[in-house]
Amino acid sequence: MNAYAPRATGPFREGERVQLTGPKNRLHTVTLEADGEMHTHHGVLFHRDLIGLPDGSVVINSSGHEYLALRPLLRDFAMSMPRGAAIVYPKDAAQIVMQADIFPGATVVEAGVGSGALSLSLLRAVGPEGRLVSFERREDFSEVARANVETFFGSAPQTWEIVVGDLQEALPETMPAGTVDRVVLDMLAPWDVMDAVADALTPGGVVLCYVATATQLSRVAEYIRGMECFTDPDASETMVRGWHVEGLSVRPDHRMVAHTGFLLTARRLAPGTIAPELKRRASRSSYGDGDVEVWTPGAVGDREITDKNLRKRVREATKAAEGARQAAASRDADASAQ
Repeated sequence: MNAYAPRATGPFREGERVQLTGPKNRLHTVTLEADGEMHTHHGVLFHRDLIGLPDGSVVINSSGHEYLALRPLLRDFAMSMPRGAAIVYPKDAAQIVMQADIFPGATVVEAGVGSGALSLSLLRAVGPEGRLVSFERREDFSEVARANVETFFGSAPQTWEIVVGDLQEALPETMPAGTVDRVVLDMLAPWDVMDAVADALTPGGVVLCYVATATQLSRVAEYIRGMECFTDPDASETMVRGWHVEGLSVRPDHRMVAHTGFLLTARRLAPGTIAPELKRRASRSSYGDGDVEVWTPGAVGDREITDKNLRKRVREATKAAEGARQAAASRDADASAQ
């Protein structure tokens, strides 16, 4: 199985992840086990009651409460999967695929991989002829990401590679100059790697930076302008507001997914070319190097996960990936028997 095979259909199988919608519309995501149980204050739901049912079925727990069972969509999986690092939200992942123009067959570089949420969308977008190379500094984060991707697809896509190391040093060793179509940077200080990115990108290629704060956005925009080998950067953010629609009660939801991050895009110019609008700008950013030390997760409001909690996430993700592989093998065996 690979990232481009149809999503699993037919009855639920042991090892698959299933999304359950219970009382008060509360969501639960479980990995099916033959002797598994889901305990809530509404009672116990036995996994065996789900195994063998078709997608979209309703099951009843020990207290008589009904649960709707569905295979999770990509957005559902991304929001419920084990996390080592904060994820790129589905609303931003969708914009990244469009704004960076991730196309089938593209060669894409991603840094850092985090928990693998964005990798899922990028792998789908590049298709079976494309290539995604994900750079991550932390081995433990890469383990969580690898397991999450394997859980969703049933196996590790052959078009995906994780490189553990610093992008600035590892990118020139991994990708020849001028061979990368798109670069997506989700990191604290993307300006630190922009020179390596510029060398790797093909003329006309796109770099997209995902940053959390306005100060990061300003600094990376000015740095890109100062390089004078990219188009003028374009910045945006995406906010999604749901609506309550029930009879005559039609109004915006009280809660919304507002600011999660800024997206900044620019395109690589041909070697030796300077875009006319950049000729009037200063040759380098007004930012100096004296504030490098402030760019830490705590400085921009990120909560750092503890080692103990991260080890738990690694175990959860690895267990889910093993279950997904078993379910995929079972489906393949049934298909061969038919």
